[in-house]
Amino acid sequence: MFKRWLLALLARLGPIVLGLCCCLFLFYFLACKPTSRRSQQSLQWSAGATSKEGYMALLQEREDTHRHYIDSLTKQIAQLKEALQERTKQLQESLEKAKTRGILPKGLESLHKTPTQTDLKDFFLSQLNQAEVTSGAQLPSEYAVIPFDTFTLRRVYQLETGLTRHPEERPVRRDRRDELISTVETALHVLNGPRQQARSGRGKRTYSPSDFIEGLTRTERDRGTVYELLFKGDGPRDFTQLSLFRPFGPVLKVKSERVVASSVLINIIVPLSKRPDAFRQFISNFREVCIQRDGSIHLTVVYFGRDQIDQVKALLDQTTRETQFRSFTLIQLNEEFSRGRGLDVGARAWRRTSNVLLFLCDVDIHFTADFLTSCRLNAEPGKKVYYPVLFSQYNPSIIYSNQTLAPSVQQQLVMRKETGFWRDFGFGMTCQYRSDFLNIGGFDRNIRGWGLEDVHLYRKYLHSKLIVIRSPSRGLFHLWHEKNCADELPPDKYKMCMQTKAVSEASHGQLAELLFRRDIQVHLSSQK
Repeated sequence: MFKRWLLALLARLGPIVLGLCCCLFLFYFLACKPTSRRSQQSLQWSAGATSKEGYMALLQEREDTHRHYIDSLTKQIAQLKEALQERTKQLQESLEKAKTRGILPKGLESLHKTPTQTDLKDFFLSQLNQAEVTSGAQLPSEYAVIPFDTFTLRRVYQLETGLTRHPEERPVRRDRRDELISTVETALHVLNGPRQQARSGRGKRTYSPSDFIEGLTRTERDRGTVYELLFKGDGPRDFTQLSLFRPFGPVLKVKSERVVASSVLINIIVPLSKRPDAFRQFISNFREVCIQRDGSIHLTVVYFGRDQIDQVKALLDQTTRETQFRSFTLIQLNEEFSRGRGLDVGARAWRRTSNVLLFLCDVDIHFTADFLTSCRLNAEPGKKVYYPVLFSQYNPSIIYSNQTLAPSVQQQLVMRKETGFWRDFGFGMTCQYRSDFLNIGGFDRNIRGWGLEDVHLYRKYLHSKLIVIRSPSRGLFHLWHEKNCADELPPDKYKMCMQTKAVSEASHGQLAELLFRRDIQVHLSSQK
């Protein structure tokens, strides 16, 4: 009976008690609610306006907060230093064990000690001592000599003339100009410094760029660059000579990554007009290198006109029957031959994937499987394009004129100064991704006939943010063929065509033998 009465009482008073608890909780929440940022700021400003003690209390509170934060950061830094020291100690112990066992690779001996500023200075001094600066080095022959370049404030006189072929010129590259100018500025700073003035023992004199006469410079690839600078002295036969050395630092690792080149498809684009014999030679090389050895190639042939196109189709059909290779495209254009136009059409005709690696090629080119690997490794979409320098053959009838039968094409693929030359002013052969080709604007479609279209495209990339890989290729050859310069060409193109024809015939010495053949024969006959 009592239990039943108690349950009835709880049922009546329970909601009332619960309501009172909720009211008390709500009142507590409103009373203890933190002030908002805006209200805090208003209180702070009002306190600052009315009470100096309140303002000081606020500053003290903030100072305490910052101090706690700094203490926390200090502890974290100390923990990181401790962890770093522990890892360094473990690395040093591992290196010591490897060195004790004799399995430490060469070049890692210095990793067990922490490099310091003194170590770096000692390294640079060792570079200076080992370079040919204060003393000479024993050389095996005249071919081992590193020649100096002579320079003034306006000109550089050099033996390695590069692409311009000028024996003296203004420095073309900006880094070369900055290097020489900064060297002269450093020399002036040294000469006008207090130490140099005190050492000379003469009255104070201020050197200026007009006092610079000339300088000599050369670079040892593994040591650094030496500069011998000559300045005017106090008299007409009085000079000041200053030697400077720019040491090279140790090699630094940039990146290391694994590249699978075999999976990258290359679309080889060849513009063509007539010349079935040259295309037959090209297909022979294509079958051996691309079909039998590589296997990840597509061939695009852009043919101009209709004359002799049947022979080209027959060669492609024969290749398909004998090798089961079907990854090729033949595009026929009923218009006058234009190399740039053909390559542009071939690049834009690709529809299989969104992007593909292009090899813009010619029918007279012979390439190897190693070159295709270089093509894949040296081109990267949005980052770099590959412009190899090919080896161009001389006229075989001149090179092998003393032989009864000329060697085969494969035997002629040797790199010697008597057999050919690096075509360093040719930019027609290139590997680049289709996306980069389209983004840069492709070829100039207004150029007709022979020449200049490759130079214009090359300059577009030089003006862009992409890296241009320009290097000689040991697997890319230009086979010699008779070059005809059409009378319809404008004067600049005709002159360029004739110059290319002249340098492609033979070396300077071989052309001299042809020119003075009669004098040579007369001399030989007189010796009998």
